[in-house]
Amino acid sequence: MKTITRTKIYLPMAGMIAKEGKTMKQKSSSTRVPMKHLATAVLMLNLGVAGIYAQPGPVNMTLSGTTAASTISLQPGIPAGEYQLAGNGTLGPFTFRVVSTSGTSPQKSSACSGPTKVYFPAVAGAGVFRFQDGGLLKVNLTGGGDCIDFAAGEALCTRVFHVTGGTGRFKNASGGTVTLTMTVVPVLADASNNPVFLAVTGEVTGAVQE
Repeated sequence: MKTITRTKIYLPMAGMIAKEGKTMKQKSSSTRVPMKHLATAVLMLNLGVAGIYAQPGPVNMTLSGTTAASTISLQPGIPAGEYQLAGNGTLGPFTFRVVSTSGTSPQKSSACSGPTKVYFPAVAGAGVFRFQDGGLLKVNLTGGGDCIDFAAGEALCTRVFHVTGGTGRFKNASGGTVTLTMTVVPVLADASNNPVFLAVTGEVTGAVQE
C-alpha cells in the first residue's frame, strides 16, 4: 500500500490556496476604484441628508404613541403625565418624551366650551426630542392645556414649548417655539373606570432657531 504523508496532502492544498489568493488579489485590485467611488457617494449622500435635516426654521412633524401616569411628581401629591411618542417630519425620524402636569381645577376656555367639555391648563413640564443621528433637542413647557370631551370619549391636548438647547446638530439651538397637539383616547381603565393608559396621535409645529 502506498503511503500518503501529510506533506503530500498539504503541498497541493498550498498551491491551490496560493492560486486562489492571486486570483482574489486581482479581483480586489480591479474593484478597488469603483468601491472607492461608492464610498465617496455614500458619504456625500449622508452629509446632504444631515444638512437638510439640520436646517433651522419651520417645523412640521407627525407622531403617535402612548401616555400614562408618571413616577415623576411636579406638584405635591399629583403625579405628572408621561408621553412616549415617535414620528417623522422636517427634522427627520425622532422619539419625543414629555413629562407634564395640569392644574387640578377646571378653567374656562373659549376653545373648549360645551356642556360635555372640561378644560385643565398645563402648568409645568419639559420634553426631549431624540433624532435618528443621536442629536437631542430640549424644550420647556410654557403653555397649553387639556380639553376633555366626555361625549366623544377623548381629549384634545396641547403643549407649547420653548426650545432651550440641544446636542449634536442642535447644539446651537437657542430659541424658537414648538407646539405639540394631540388627540388622546383611553385604552385601559382601572377598577374605578379612570383611564390609566391612553393612545396618542398628533403633530408638532413651530420653529427651531439657532
